[in-house]
Formats: sequence, C-alpha cells, structure tokens
Amino acid sequence: MGNGTVQSPAADEAAGRRYEQRGWYVYDWACSVYSTSVLTVFLGPYLTSVAEAAADTDGFVHPFGIPVRAGSFFAYAVSLSVILAVLAMPLVGAAADRTGRKKPLLAAAAYTGAAATACMFLLDGERYLLGGALLIVANAAQSVAMMLYNSYLPQIATPQERDAVSSRGWALGYAAGALVLVANLVLYTAHDSFGLSEGMAVRICLASAGLWWGAFTLVPLRRLRDRRAPAREAGAPTGFRQLAATLRDMRRHPLTLAFLLAYLVYNDGIQTVISQASVYGSKELGLGQSTLIVAVLLVQVLAVVGALALGRLARIHGAKRTILGSLVAWTVTLAAGYFLPAGEPVWFFVLAAGIGLVLGGSQALSRSLFSHLVPPGKEAEYFSAYELSDRGMSWLGPLLFGLTYQITGSYRDAIISLVAFFVLGFALLARVPVRRAIADAGNPVPERI
Repeated sequence: MGNGTVQSPAADEAAGRRYEQRGWYVYDWACSVYSTSVLTVFLGPYLTSVAEAAADTDGFVHPFGIPVRAGSFFAYAVSLSVILAVLAMPLVGAAADRTGRKKPLLAAAAYTGAAATACMFLLDGERYLLGGALLIVANAAQSVAMMLYNSYLPQIATPQERDAVSSRGWALGYAAGALVLVANLVLYTAHDSFGLSEGMAVRICLASAGLWWGAFTLVPLRRLRDRRAPAREAGAPTGFRQLAATLRDMRRHPLTLAFLLAYLVYNDGIQTVISQASVYGSKELGLGQSTLIVAVLLVQVLAVVGALALGRLARIHGAKRTILGSLVAWTVTLAAGYFLPAGEPVWFFVLAAGIGLVLGGSQALSRSLFSHLVPPGKEAEYFSAYELSDRGMSWLGPLLFGLTYQITGSYRDAIISLVAFFVLGFALLARVPVRRAIADAGNPVPERI
C-alpha cells in the first residue's frame, strides 16, 4: 500500500459512525420544513379559509354529514392525525425492532408524508375535505417517521457522542426551517410581483415543503444502515400485543418511566408555548401577522444557536443539569412574557429570542438523555413511547391555557399558568437518578451525564 497507513478497527468504526451521523442529520433538515412552513405558519389559516368558503350560512361545514364550525376544522384534523399516529407508532416501532429493517419503514413513512404535503398544491376552491385528509396523513406520517429516525440515535452514536449528535440534528432542522421560511415569505409577501394570487403563493409554499422533504430524505436513506435484529422466540407478540409487552417491559425499568413522566410534563409546556405564543401576540398584545411571522423566523434562527450552545454546555455540566437549567430559563421567559407591553413588537421579539435560545437545546438534550435509558435492541419500541408522550399527551397544556382564559378572561393569566409545567417537570426530572437509570437499562454510563 506504498507509504499509506492502515487504520485500526476502532478508527474504521468511528469513521463509519460519522458517515451515518452525517446522513442522520439530514433527515432533520428534510422534515423540519413541514413543521415550520406548513404546520406553524401557512396551513392553519389557509385551510380555515378554504373551509369557510365551503361553509353554509351559519358558518358550518358538514364532513360526512357531521356539522363542524369552519374555524374548528383545522384543529379537529390535527387531533385526528394525533390519534392515527398514536395507533400507528407502537405497531411500526415493534415491527422495526422485530425485523431490524427500520430503513424501509422510514422511507415509507417519510414519502407518504412528503407526498401528502406536495399534494396540498391542489387545495383550491372549497376542497376542505381533501385538505383535512392530506393534513391527517402528513402529520401522522411525520410522527411515525420521527419515531424511527430518533430510534437510530443509540445505534449511530456512542454514549459520549449523543448529546452533540442530537443537538446537531436539531440545529440543522431549525436552520432548514428558517431558510425555507425566508424563501416562502418572499414569495408570499411579493406574490403580486410574481404574477401570483395570494392563494396560489400559499399553495406553492405548502407543496414546496413536501418536495423538500422528499428530496433530502434520499440522503439518510442512502447512508443509514439496518442492523440485524436480535433473535426472537417463536410466537413472540406482534401488533398491539407487542405494545402491551413493551409497556410491561417498561415497568421493569421504573427510572426510565420516571424520566418519561418528567419529559411528558415539561414538553407539554414547551409545545403549548409554541402553539399559543402567536395567539398571545395577536389577541393580548395586538400585534400584526407580519410581526408574528418574523417572530417565528427569529425563533427558528436562534433555536440553531441554542441547540448547539446547550449541547456544548452538556459536555461540561452533563445533559440532566443542562436540561434543568433550560427549564429555569423557560420559567423566567414566561414570567417576563406576562409583563410585555401591548403594541410594542420589539419586546415580543425579545420574548421570541428567549424561546428560541432554550427551545432547540431542551428538546435535543431530552432526546439524547432518553437514548441512554433504552434497553439495547428495543430502540424503536421505546422511542415510540417517547413520541407518544410527545404527540399523544400534548393536550393538557392547551387545556390549561384555555381554561385559564375562560375563567379569567386574560391571556396574560393563561400564558403564566404554563409555568406550572416547567416547575413540576423540573421537580420530577431532578428526582431521577440518571446514572442508576442508565445502568439499570443495561447501558454503559458516560463519564458526564
């Protein structure tokens, strides 16, 4: 081999991991555009307007003969998509672990979601039913695909690498969301200059997210590899019997369940802040749509910085301490939001900056910390439970927000009520002995966690 050097097996293994990790990052880059441009910014108002165009004189549409207020149609479709995802994720997760063939399942889920999103270009006139069906399929498919994607983390990164790898994935996702949102906003705000109607500009933005999702998914599908599944006993449970078996197995790891409970609580608070911040900005602070969209963009950009910065802090202080610190920062941010003056966008941008800086890091480190608590060979099953706690239980925060507003008539009281999720989540997480939890799951304990 001339004067070349021969790499050691350990160096070859590390190079192989880096190759897969770089492909893994790109799936966050691919699918995050759907969450940002479609779900957060454009689809809700547009699908509501399509439903309103199809509504009767009382403002109701009648899908399958059921009277539904046009303004509620989008929210109901999102709820149905969550139910579908909750039913599908345990089945797909169990199949992935049983066969060891995650990649074909990831491809099927990702391209189902991408195709449904691309077909949103067809949502003109009064096609609200088509819009609802596409939203349900796309949202459920994204949840299933994210569960499979997350379950790769313990397989492609050593315990010492996971905080950094998870943080880079989140950061790349937020970067893609910001980049495409800028392009979408240029098209949307200047649609007349491009000779487009406002509706056509929105439909192009929706469809482009699906094309982006599908195109960049090719990279992780090329780089990630399937692992041989551990041998299963004859007659091993499948389907919902497998889900029941997984839940019974999780009872053997009570510390893993304790972390999941803490995550369920504080993540519900995070998701509610994300979904209700624009309501707070428009209804309580009297801010316009353009201000709210710029705030969403600011959150996306600073979430990149926050994810990477908190990933570096975790290397020094450990993931658990860093997550606890981020929950303190969430509490301070919400408390500051309570006192924001109305009609002054600058202070709302400051609030958005605070949310962005803690958003990406708290999510990325929660994912990497949970990956240490998963028994080897059960990654997809356990990450389906993780996604279920993320998607399936994220109704408590909106419920508290809505009830507080109903009782007090104040969005300020409603937004400050969410502090309860971060305080309780902090208390629950602080009580989890993560080093013992990792050892009990059968995994090596990192030097700093």
